[in-house]
Amino acid sequence: MQAVWFPEKPAGNVSRLRSLIYNRHPTGGSFVRPNKANFGVDFLTALKKRYALEDGSDDDGKSCSLIVGSKQVQTVGFENITKKQSQLRALQDISLWKCAVNCAGEQGRIAEACPNIRVVNLSKNLLSSWDEVILIAEQLNNLESLDLSENKLQFPSDSPTPTGTFSNLKILVLNKMGITWAEVLRCAPSWPILEELYLKSNNISISERPVNVLQKMRLLDLSSNPAIDESQLCLIAYLPRLEHLLISDIGLSSIHFPDAGIGCKTSMFPSLQYLVVNDNQISEWSFINELDKLQSLQALSCTRNPLCEEDKAEEIIIAKIGQLKTLNRCQILPEERRGAELDYQKTFGNEWKRAGGHPDPDKNRPNAEFLSAHPRYQLLCCKYGAPEDEELKPQQPFMLKNQLLSLKIKCSNQHEQKVLEKQLPDSMTVQKVKGLLSRLLKVPVSELLLSYESPKMPGREIELENDLQSLQFYSVENGDCLLVRW
Repeated sequence: MQAVWFPEKPAGNVSRLRSLIYNRHPTGGSFVRPNKANFGVDFLTALKKRYALEDGSDDDGKSCSLIVGSKQVQTVGFENITKKQSQLRALQDISLWKCAVNCAGEQGRIAEACPNIRVVNLSKNLLSSWDEVILIAEQLNNLESLDLSENKLQFPSDSPTPTGTFSNLKILVLNKMGITWAEVLRCAPSWPILEELYLKSNNISISERPVNVLQKMRLLDLSSNPAIDESQLCLIAYLPRLEHLLISDIGLSSIHFPDAGIGCKTSMFPSLQYLVVNDNQISEWSFINELDKLQSLQALSCTRNPLCEEDKAEEIIIAKIGQLKTLNRCQILPEERRGAELDYQKTFGNEWKRAGGHPDPDKNRPNAEFLSAHPRYQLLCCKYGAPEDEELKPQQPFMLKNQLLSLKIKCSNQHEQKVLEKQLPDSMTVQKVKGLLSRLLKVPVSELLLSYESPKMPGREIELENDLQSLQFYSVENGDCLLVRW
């Protein structure tokens, strides 16, 4: 059945017919008046129209002489034709989105007219078979990126593509096409160096593991395919170079890496660095615990999940995934990680003690249930020391006296200056602390540099580099020492 193009705002029942014409049922079809439909144009015609390079009479009327054989021939518009041909040959990145392209056209004309094209957007056109895509692609020897989204293509049942047709293709976009996973794998041998594959909104089910195909793929987008579940993700878990995985809006609620125990790393998704799981049904912290098992994970985006509605959700995610550097597109600064991990320790410290946790390493034996729920807690105790009883006391109602920190203030490069002692609110910003010290020490604010030391971390100095953050943000506590330099 030939694909046809209906008007953007069709009258009467044409809107309903448009949906029927795209039905992939083998006996599906519709009747429509010819004057209501656009049956499409070939690739080169659409390209010339899109970039205002149509063939036709020339308006400038310029003429020149040309010798043909022994006769002199007068030509009109020859210079303009040459200019148009030059413009076509110069094109490298083209978009024929919604241009009613239905075929390649006469064999060889694309290669002759525009051989330097590298990027092609053919989304939302009238292409109806993969064979027609091949006829276009085999004339574009430099093709690196191809978007075929929203074309309803029929794929051959056997190996469909001549060797070399897509030899330079690195990016392929096949969104909203109704393509199946079996069809993807059937075509994949002809994409030997493919790095990015977009399969959004295809109702795909991953039915088998890719074997000897897609081995160089770095990015895979499977978003908005609700048929995909946790078990299907295991089938793509051993793609060796997969760095970016986008699985938003698939209804995902759990994930599990059975080859790795508590505190261990999984062999699955060995190169995965960036994971996007937005708009899913993630509501259990066990999901985040599992992500800490990934060897290479550095960036996570998990917005609009039930879990994210919980109090301090982002801080807990940071504390639970030790190697994470970016969360929801925001960089995790070292100070932010430290604060999140210390708060996590305090929040679950009493639970840790009830489960058998103890500051004495010889007596520290939290039960399996606690370790399963908080697999990084023991590591944090080694990193920062076990939480003290004073830290784990229930927080008192807000009163200014309860929020004051008793701090020593030491001018580290002015040895004659006495050590000062001050009580400062933990909500006080670094900028205001500098203002106070500027008045006390008679030094301009712009020249002051602040850091602090904690008895809990001897030998380590933490810079207070952001003037707009509070002392609480940097986890400054009672008994700490502010270091001032200028």
